[in-house]
Amino acid sequence: MSHRNGFLPITLGLILVAVLLVAADPAAPRQSPANRAVAQEALARFNPLIGGWRGVGQPRRGSAKGAWSEKADWKWEFDKARGTVGVRYQAKGSKLLTSGLFGYDPQKKIFTLTALFSDKTRRTYRGKPGSRGQLILESLPDKDRQVYRLTVRQLNAKRTLVLHERRKASSNFYTRVAGIGYTRQGTRLASSNAGGPLCIVTEGLGTSKVSYKGKTYWVCCSGCRDAFLEDPEGILAAARERAAQRKKKKAKKKT
Repeated sequence: MSHRNGFLPITLGLILVAVLLVAADPAAPRQSPANRAVAQEALARFNPLIGGWRGVGQPRRGSAKGAWSEKADWKWEFDKARGTVGVRYQAKGSKLLTSGLFGYDPQKKIFTLTALFSDKTRRTYRGKPGSRGQLILESLPDKDRQVYRLTVRQLNAKRTLVLHERRKASSNFYTRVAGIGYTRQGTRLASSNAGGPLCIVTEGLGTSKVSYKGKTYWVCCSGCRDAFLEDPEGILAAARERAAQRKKKKAKKKT
């Protein structure tokens, strides 16, 4: 009898741990090659953000009270096992968002963000670009009936603003949690149309080189470098396909 009484709590405990692990896994489901291509094209809007940034967070606009400094990095992330693509955000020193994976759902045509905060809170956001080009993402109500909104706005090539807000589920009025103003580290512009070399993987601004079969190619971040080195033939084939599609579009415009 004592064996059975001991076995039941252990079994329930193992089940509970398994459920928690599954619930905590933010990974997206496997994508088809076609959907991955659509997602990568949509996520190309993040190309100007790829790289390192210095940030200053302010709970109150124009006030140093409660402010903090952080360093953030954006890079492409390719998951070969699931066939998914996303843009990874990571920040050191942040009092809010410390890590997040931006993705795109081709069926629903919405952007997603799976976020981890400094207090270990996990939150999922969904949304679309706003009328001014900013990306506006919103969470579902949490257990306290709070809805959170995150807005990513690139002011220019060297300045980006991320605004955190929240509201009660029963209200349409948002209150500010904090705004983080980012300045790009260094002086290099993060824009694919800045006249520099293009990343062979995502066509963002190339910042470092990789070699394959005696030829040199540019990549924009460590995520793209790893993706290229893991499957150079596939990456080059995709680049040729994009070039062919652009050529067809140009030909149609002329006719």
